[in-house]
Amino acid sequence: MTSRRTNSLVVVLDNIRSVFNVGSIFRTADALGVEKIFLSGITPTPRHPKMPKVSLGAEQYVCWEKRSVTWRLLSELRHNGYFIIALEQGKSAKNIFNFKLPNKNQQFNKNLALVLGNEVKGLSRAILTRCDAVLEIPMLGKKESLNVAVAFGIAGYTLRQLILTDNKSRRREKTKN
Repeated sequence: MTSRRTNSLVVVLDNIRSVFNVGSIFRTADALGVEKIFLSGITPTPRHPKMPKVSLGAEQYVCWEKRSVTWRLLSELRHNGYFIIALEQGKSAKNIFNFKLPNKNQQFNKNLALVLGNEVKGLSRAILTRCDAVLEIPMLGKKESLNVAVAFGIAGYTLRQLILTDNKSRRREKTKN
């Protein structure tokens, strides 16, 4: 599955149809230090002949694993201590820029799993109900959504920064006590 280190970020791609989006996500994942990308459903793997051109070789550096059933994977990730975040628009979605990690009184080891869905259909209700949080990137223009690879870049860097900032503030709290 994945290592048990803290501050780990893994990505779950559920039924992403475009090899170009997946390749771009691999490039960004490498830049973010993502531990692993899980590819489920129809999501193309790095074995696709067009992947290296888009990912520029990042598929060689980012660990990946093909999974057939996303909800089972989410159950495994939760069992291994991951806080599961879906990136999806909807009435129950919270603004990613206002999101706070669970407080220190809750059991949480700062391992995050970010779940991204199909470019047209998004994530199914069955997947969303298995996530600990549903976050969205606020849209200020006329278009309703971003390309999934672009959205991943924004969300990935936001969550990585959130983890780092949270670590610094918790270290400061420990030194005060």
